[in-house]
Amino acid sequence: MDYIRIISGDGEVLEIYRMVIPCLEDIELLPRSIEPIYYHAIKLEGDGLDHFRFGLVRLQVYADIHRYEDSDEMQKIKYVSQVLEKIIFGNLMLETEVISSE
Repeated sequence: MDYIRIISGDGEVLEIYRMVIPCLEDIELLPRSIEPIYYHAIKLEGDGLDHFRFGLVRLQVYADIHRYEDSDEMQKIKYVSQVLEKIIFGNLMLETEVISSE
């Protein structure tokens, strides 16, 4: 799978993307990669942090679109991208609100 194309959206390839890709290829690497990725993310300057967040969003959208092709793989991609987005940004951009009927 061409993770770099998905996460970069055919735009600039940030160094932090290369830190995320091994976690997508082997989810067992995620627990020990969270901290280095977090510290790298908070050092991003200019639009870099926004580009990184949209990279994580692109992964989530890709996983949703392809969820029926390989559900296990897509669940891993979505999990990695959501965990990183929550830790770094505090919430999910694509988070859905539950609307009460009251």
